[in-house]
Amino acid sequence: MVVESFLDGTSGGERALADDVLDGLTRPFKELPPKHFYDAHGAVLFDRICEQPEYYPTRTERAILQADADAIVAETGATELVELGSGTAAKTRVLLDAMERAGTLRRYVPFDVTESMVRDVAAALLDEYADLSVHGIVGDFERHLDRVPAPTPGDRRVVAFLGGTIGNFTPGSRRRFLRRIAAMLAPGDHLLLGTDLVKDPAVIEAAYDDAAGVTAAFNRNVLRVLNRELDADFDLDAFEHVAFYDREHEWIEMRLRSVRQQTVAVRALGLEVEFAPREELRTEISAKFTRERLIADLAASGLELAEQYTDPDGLFALTLARRPG
Repeated sequence: MVVESFLDGTSGGERALADDVLDGLTRPFKELPPKHFYDAHGAVLFDRICEQPEYYPTRTERAILQADADAIVAETGATELVELGSGTAAKTRVLLDAMERAGTLRRYVPFDVTESMVRDVAAALLDEYADLSVHGIVGDFERHLDRVPAPTPGDRRVVAFLGGTIGNFTPGSRRRFLRRIAAMLAPGDHLLLGTDLVKDPAVIEAAYDDAAGVTAAFNRNVLRVLNRELDADFDLDAFEHVAFYDREHEWIEMRLRSVRQQTVAVRALGLEVEFAPREELRTEISAKFTRERLIADLAASGLELAEQYTDPDGLFALTLARRPG
């Protein structure tokens, strides 16, 4: 087992948070990137979101994997799986099992920002799979993608980016990121991309504003992160959760709306931030995809669509793309 870390105190995750906050809260339209939701408490809340009846993406993606993992492995000939944002690798085991059944399983490369999670997952998988090699990467995949080790000559690589996380990128950033993934692939290697699909806006909005209020708590948790990490004094009760589907852009937006005039201090940055009554802070976009949009994004990134696997209701898709040649 090898685990490499590319985050080092304030030069890693904390500095990235500080930079994002300074940039995002001083813009005319305030926003923060959604990656900062996921501290330990945020991860627990997200697990609860996945259990809510309105939230279809996680369970639907898992069902597609369970139905089609053998076909994915047969199509790709995968011997190495690189997973971006690996987390607990819960869904990944479905792919690893299929690779083991096919007799091709050699190496797994989990990539996540949380070192303890990478180490725990690596240790558990080495116990579960006798012939598996694990090379863990601790880092921010937007900044450290070049640290993924080169594949062993003769191996077939699949890079998995699951959960619909690709939808958190704006269109230009999405294509730039996909080009960086394409650079990790040799001709014949593949990308397995989890993509939420365009559908009835009411279904999408309900998934991001569940009746139990779990997503609202998850959204406000980013303010708790700022209070703890940057000595800010956000009053979580002074912000209400907002989620709506933008039909023009075909993405969901989550925002936090200030319920009153207020001034928030972010003492670690020497920053005071003014919020007007009903002023909104955007915390996430999550784009939804059509097959045509995916083909265009992949083509602009030097990739081509190989296969697409979806559920019977057309809610979610696993898109398999390849490097031509």
